[in-house]
Amino acid sequence: MKKLQDFADEINKCSKCGLCQSVCPVYKITGNDCAVSRGKFVMLDGVLKGDLKLGKNLEKYLDMCLKCGKCKNFCPSSIDVCEILNTAKYEYAKNTFHGKFEKFVESDLIFGNLMRIFKFLNNFGFRQKLNSTADSNNNVPKTKLLYFKGCVNNIAPKVKNDLKKVFSNLDVEIIEKDFECCGLPFLSSGNLERFEEVKARNLKLMNCEFDCILTDCASCESTLKGYFKNTGDKPRFINAGEFVASQNVRFSFKKNLKVTFHKPCHLESADFIKPLLEKCENIEYIEMKDFEECCGFAGEFALKNPKLSAEISKKKAQNILKTGADIVLTTCPACVLGILQGFAVSGVLHKKPPKVMNVMEFLAKAEGIKLDKNMKK
Repeated sequence: MKKLQDFADEINKCSKCGLCQSVCPVYKITGNDCAVSRGKFVMLDGVLKGDLKLGKNLEKYLDMCLKCGKCKNFCPSSIDVCEILNTAKYEYAKNTFHGKFEKFVESDLIFGNLMRIFKFLNNFGFRQKLNSTADSNNNVPKTKLLYFKGCVNNIAPKVKNDLKKVFSNLDVEIIEKDFECCGLPFLSSGNLERFEEVKARNLKLMNCEFDCILTDCASCESTLKGYFKNTGDKPRFINAGEFVASQNVRFSFKKNLKVTFHKPCHLESADFIKPLLEKCENIEYIEMKDFEECCGFAGEFALKNPKLSAEISKKKAQNILKTGADIVLTTCPACVLGILQGFAVSGVLHKKPPKVMNVMEFLAKAEGIKLDKNMKK
């Protein structure tokens, strides 16, 4: 397991150009250089040189990060900011009293108990297997999809049930394993030992024959891809919405609806959303301003920075409302919460704002789902 010292060269690669300021949602709200990557690197460089102590005062700035990855994508040196910050949080949690206490409460007590609840629900049959019921061409092998359902679908399986309804119309084979969590909550809180345990378990479950790994949560997919960061043999991942967009299928909605889309930070590409909605009758797509901007929730960030989170969410909600859409779609459960938080702080929940839905939930509400093998993809 890497130590903060191992990232000394990466930290020193930061030229302090300040380009990260132009894309950081937190910096745009606070104007605080300690909230942006280059400011954090200055502080961590001080820690490595012995000029600063990795204590509570510095840790609050480590927590002031959405882990959206925009700074890395915009950085001329392509510095992996999240990996460095996660390692710094790990050392804080391991070497300080406050860090050990926070790790116990957040990672072990709260999320650890949630994991036990997930296992309980699984063991007592609160889940159904996904099976395709579409007519199959026996001469053509079905695409084998290894379905990774995340924490949310374990305890509140609505999205999974919606995915089941949609995929039952496709000529695919769904492979299910006892996946529980991708490990992101442990990774973000600096509990790297627990993350490595979850990672090892998931990799063992992935040791089977499949064509690609199917996900319905952008954050889960991003974390799973990180498992293979330093390996040569990387499996193919595909988001559920992206896969459906590639299929010869039609969705009929009786009511005319205006739909917009929020792109989660961890979703690599939203190019599939327009082709997907073109397969939906009576649906008009309206692109919102800054649809790629963060919703401001980001799990742990919202808990530790509630005012900042609410301010970022409010901006997202205002952009959604300006579209006049009936429905806003996304592919991340945390983003659903972030958008609802934005509506709440904007004071529009009582005015019936757009419904917030996962893409699979929206497609499952279609009055008709038809597989058309003569239709061009």
